Amino acid sequence: MQAAEGLSKQVGKRQASTVLGVPRGRLYRRETRQSPRGPSPRSLSLKEKETVRQELNSERFQDSAPREVYATLLDEGRYLCSWRSMYRILDERQEVRERRNQLRHPSYSKPELLATAPNQLWSWDITKLLGPSKWTYYYLYVILDVFSRYVVGWMIAERESATLAEELISQTCLRQGAQRGQLTIHADRGSAMTSKPVALLLADLGVTKTHSRPHVSNDNPYSEAQFKTMKYRPDYPSRFGSQQDARAWANTFLDWYNHEHRHTGLALLTPADVHFLRAQSVLQKRQAVLEAAFARTPERFVKGAPAPMQVPQAVWINPPKPAKDPRNENENSHCKSAVPVSFGAEFILPEPRLQKVETV
Repeated sequence: MQAAEGLSKQVGKRQASTVLGVPRGRLYRRETRQSPRGPSPRSLSLKEKETVRQELNSERFQDSAPREVYATLLDEGRYLCSWRSMYRILDERQEVRERRNQLRHPSYSKPELLATAPNQLWSWDITKLLGPSKWTYYYLYVILDVFSRYVVGWMIAERESATLAEELISQTCLRQGAQRGQLTIHADRGSAMTSKPVALLLADLGVTKTHSRPHVSNDNPYSEAQFKTMKYRPDYPSRFGSQQDARAWANTFLDWYNHEHRHTGLALLTPADVHFLRAQSVLQKRQAVLEAAFARTPERFVKGAPAPMQVPQAVWINPPKPAKDPRNENENSHCKSAVPVSFGAEFILPEPRLQKVETV
């Protein structure tokens, strides 16, 4: 091909293609590809491009798309270039992006909360209970102690209200004897939870308030899990006939939950056992039973003398991620630590049965 090109310069492309048997069109195409192209006469000059760019980035049009700028200038009797050329000019400076001033949502930090004893960290939430007819609901407010899972306060109402929430929190703190600076109350971002009356009440009581990130249910796992346990009970009704029916059923369920339910996250103890510091005595009794069973039939315990499960010493909402260590890869828990509780002297508070706040 190079010989054909050299010969074509001497005798012309027609004779060179005839002598060497090379298609004449091939010589023309090769010459066209190799010759540098000059700027098209239709192209904008550098000065015109800079004028268009300045217009697009002006304060007037800095939040407008090139098509809108194009149409606006046409309506004013001005034509700089096509809107496609405007895009190309912006692309040359890597300025093709979202030009409007976008709303920037605030960043929410992940709550990392720790409880090592009862009445240090509470979680509260509201769930709907279906009423007797369509679009009728009753609202169940529940305050849960995160460390013990004990329901420290609850109420049934016909609406979700910041005033009712304020009353429930105030009475629950009074009954539990919460001191200033002792307690943190965690909730999601519902209207009642983030209301000003509740925020002012907690400030007056010296209670720290925290909130979940928007649309992140795992930031409030204990309240969500407690509601699931309630709604998956075999006797949970599909609908409640009245507010009194809902209150009676909730009273029965929450009394069972606090005093009879063996919680898997509490070494199969009841929330009341942990909340009122009876866990050590219950675990000692279980240990005695297991030792007696081992003494009677040791051959049945292939792993040696059995021991009862231990209560977690620390309970987390979103525990901080530890540094990666291959020895601890399997020691992960979303909400709880596997470190057992080390109880000191037995201290049993007077234990009331379940308490609630009646609504008007």
